[in-house]
Amino acid sequence: MRTLLRARILSGIGWWSIALACLPLVARGAAGPVHGMWVWKTATVLEPAGGAEALRDFCTANGVNEIYISMSNKERGSQEGRVASLIELLHRSNMHVEALLDSTDADEPGKPREKFLEHVRDIVRFNQKHSSSRFDGIHLDVEPHQREENKGAGNLKFMANLTETFRNVRTIAEADRMTVNADITTKMLKGDAQERRMLLTSVPRVTLMMYELSSPGDGKSAQSKAEKARKLSGKYLEMAYAGLDDVQLARMAIALRTPDYLELLPDMLKTLDAANQSDVHYLGWARHSYNDAVKVLQ
Repeated sequence: MRTLLRARILSGIGWWSIALACLPLVARGAAGPVHGMWVWKTATVLEPAGGAEALRDFCTANGVNEIYISMSNKERGSQEGRVASLIELLHRSNMHVEALLDSTDADEPGKPREKFLEHVRDIVRFNQKHSSSRFDGIHLDVEPHQREENKGAGNLKFMANLTETFRNVRTIAEADRMTVNADITTKMLKGDAQERRMLLTSVPRVTLMMYELSSPGDGKSAQSKAEKARKLSGKYLEMAYAGLDDVQLARMAIALRTPDYLELLPDMLKTLDAANQSDVHYLGWARHSYNDAVKVLQ
């Protein structure tokens, strides 16, 4: 009887392990709001001795619990081992690590989209090779609004193709138990309810690039800059979800840039949390970028 009971317990544990392995990964990191940061030119960041440790220490000192590291062809090739070591280092500090993929034309059906999706599959292959230091997610920096034909305040004709690309990425990523986060512009929140629903159901997380609100030389006080960030972050959260009652809508992080605030940036980010933490749609903040912050510190 005891032997049979033990076998059933062990079998149950085995089935639970399999079930948990099949679930999408949740954000690794401390409980509470996401505090993210972009890292561009990863190979350059890792080039000097101690580069990985310096990045980790910066994250720890500045409350960053989520990091988006660029994965160009170079990083996917000759730097693969160093990237895997970096991920392992960051995971030991309980940080959620996403592969940062950028493009200006990945929204376009056909070759541009398929080329981009192949990059996503490259991340899956990376994870298969480095199971103990795998990426936790994909971070999408797809910017069709940069192309001339898509410029203009009300020009959102790219939205349907863009969200289709997002959905394709999500299918690939979630099959490998990765999260998906997509950078968006304030322009995208000015669409009608159908366009915003299309966007906010295509991925589980978005990051609003709330840039160029202030500048170091604009003569405004730190208090007035913080108040502007507070008001506009609330405004954009309201705009994003107005008229939408869907259960499965992406949560939204708010991103600020180092060049807009320089040494004031940490206080501006704290303002975002204080102002929006009670909003169920608010995911947290993100700072752009580690590369810019290092320039300020030099």
